[in-house]
Amino acid sequence: MKLEVERLTTVIEEKNIIEDITMHVETGQFVGIIGPNGSGKSTLLKTIYRILRPKAGLVSLNEREINSLSHREFAKKIAVVSQEGSVPFDFTVEEIVIMGRSPHKRFFERDTFEDNKIVHSALVKVGLENYKYRSFSTLSGGEKQRVLIARALVQETTFLILDEPTNHLDIHHQLQILDIVKSLKVSVLAALHDLNLAAAYCDVLFVVDNGRIVASGSPEEVITKTMLKEIFQVECTVTAHPDTGKVQILYVSDGMFTSNGSKIC
Repeated sequence: MKLEVERLTTVIEEKNIIEDITMHVETGQFVGIIGPNGSGKSTLLKTIYRILRPKAGLVSLNEREINSLSHREFAKKIAVVSQEGSVPFDFTVEEIVIMGRSPHKRFFERDTFEDNKIVHSALVKVGLENYKYRSFSTLSGGEKQRVLIARALVQETTFLILDEPTNHLDIHHQLQILDIVKSLKVSVLAALHDLNLAAAYCDVLFVVDNGRIVASGSPEEVITKTMLKEIFQVECTVTAHPDTGKVQILYVSDGMFTSNGSKIC
């Protein structure tokens, strides 16, 4: 499943939050979006998965403009895990996850043995098979995130959009979830906060700053000491992981910030 974004601009309250963005996700690629807080990553993803309407530009999926797809067609092709993990009513974990089967069912069609089998498999993958009857509202932030990832998995789409998918997760579950996503062999577009995870899992990275793409390429091409200094304002050493050979960032603290976060002049 190939995604093409052409010259996309989204305006919120008369301000261009993203502007003139062009990017492609080829079939089977794991593509990451990185950038500072407030750079426009989430707005870009929300525009792609149709929560926000662009002022200009085009988004197409396998050469079909996404706004021409019905909600059902869209949900069969793209599964989304957003940052907003709230649910308006209280459901059990199993009920939340099985909602991901809705695009594959007719109106009022009952859940089948196959649906339940798919749900169980997804819960096993995220390590929550014993939580199926737990109330969603009683879960920790990390557990809720894993439930929502399971819900996306049961949609069985060929494209995943993930907005900070490792948010609230400890390092074990961060690696577990990204391993699962990578193993699916589907097209993935993910906004990632942890740059070392982005370097380890992504085939291609796009760097967003002030609503524009300022760099793109492989992690080795994009993640440089100069870029991290200019865009993220951090000092670091960029090296290769001794086991995997992937780009690894070693951050340097020079004591330039006070306890309240202000910079020492």
